[in-house]
Amino acid sequence: MAAMQPIVMMLVMFGIFYFILIRPQVKKQKDHQSMLMKLGKGDEVVTRGGLIGKITGVDEQTQVLVLELQEKVRVRVPRAYVEAKWEGKVPATAASSSAA
Repeated sequence: MAAMQPIVMMLVMFGIFYFILIRPQVKKQKDHQSMLMKLGKGDEVVTRGGLIGKITGVDEQTQVLVLELQEKVRVRVPRAYVEAKWEGKVPATAASSSAA
């Protein structure tokens, strides 16, 4: 019975790590991926570089978004570089990562 104790402790530790670290991260990635797929023309977004712009074009084939930063100022950004939708304030994900 004493030989099984270290194995049981390792399984308990793996379970704790799974529920505290791995599972929330996977859920966050799935939520972010679904948000990226729902983006379309007219949505305002924040990029990982901190640019805020309105989507004026979407190229589904190359997964590139055209963002209008100001009037007549447009940039092409890969869809994966979008951090969050812009709601007029700093997104919770960006605020927590910049505070660290």
